[in-house]
Amino acid sequence: MNTAWVFVPVSVLAAGGAVAQMPPRPVFVPQLALNEAASPSGFGSAWNVAGVERSWEFVVIHHSATTSGSVESIHREHRQRKDRNGQPWLGIGYHFVIGNGFGMPDGEISSTFRWRDQIHGAHSGSIRHNASGIGICLIGNFEYSKPTAAQKESIVRLIAYLIDRYQISSRRIIGHRHIRETACPGRHFPLGSIVQESLRLAETPEHSGRPD
Repeated sequence: MNTAWVFVPVSVLAAGGAVAQMPPRPVFVPQLALNEAASPSGFGSAWNVAGVERSWEFVVIHHSATTSGSVESIHREHRQRKDRNGQPWLGIGYHFVIGNGFGMPDGEISSTFRWRDQIHGAHSGSIRHNASGIGICLIGNFEYSKPTAAQKESIVRLIAYLIDRYQISSRRIIGHRHIRETACPGRHFPLGSIVQESLRLAETPEHSGRPD
């Protein structure tokens, strides 16, 4: 895999909704092939960034609350929704989806257009967390069952990578329920242990902060 350091501009929301430009910051960008699914043993295009990289502050974890699903099925469903201004959603609101073997391979990590194009999410019900939070959805209903072993392995690796890349603190790795009144990502999702395992992986000497 080819890699490069690039300097990218950073935009922030100022008072009144205006966009302010901050000084460029260096970002390590993996140059990855397009149209490859990601699995626990390889990340493929789940990590490809097509445009200017965004400055991310949060990781927000969700479950689909369904027994099966995929990027495509969620995309179709989310395109039927409208925002608070009555405008239709662009499509799937998450940046990453992790499969459970029903609709997607178990443990597969797939990025969405929101990650590849580095645009805001539509997943939290909070303007701040949508603008600066990476939305990760695991297929499954964790009110009634636990995530699979492959899903847990994948989300730990994904979060460890995001911690290393964006210097996201453990306090900002949260479940949807920490933002609004919801059970998501479900009572059987082991958020605390997932965060701790991700932190340990991110801090290991052999963890390069890169997907390969």
